[in-house]
Amino acid sequence: MKARSVKAKSGGSKNGRQTTQSGKSDRWILRLYIAGQTSRGVTALNNLKIICEDQLKGKYKIEVIDLVKNPQLARDHQILAVPTLVRKLPLPTRNIIGDLSNTERVLVGLDLINPKTLRVTL
Repeated sequence: MKARSVKAKSGGSKNGRQTTQSGKSDRWILRLYIAGQTSRGVTALNNLKIICEDQLKGKYKIEVIDLVKNPQLARDHQILAVPTLVRKLPLPTRNIIGDLSNTERVLVGLDLINPKTLRVTL
C-alpha cells in the first residue's frame, strides 16, 4: 500500500512512542482516503492538518491514500465515499466522511470532545 504520510514533530521516548499513565499509546494514526487531487480532498487534508495541530500537537501521523492510484484499497478497507477519514489509533477505529469543514463534528467524531459539551444552535 502506498500512502503519503504527514508526520508531526514530536519529542518522546527512544522508540518514538509516548504513553499515558494508563500505559496506552497517545499517538494518533489517521488515514485520509481521497480520490485524486480534487478540491474536496485537498480541503479535507488542510482541515485535518489544522485540527491535528490544534488538538493533537505532535502526537499524530496522517496517512493520505489516493484511491485513484490504489482502487483496490477502497474495497479492501470498505471505503464507500471520499474523502473519508479513518482513525486507526487510538482504538476503536472511527470513520468520518466529508471535507472535515465542520470542526465540531470532526472533534466529536474523533472522540476529542464530548458531544454533551456542545452548544445547541437552531
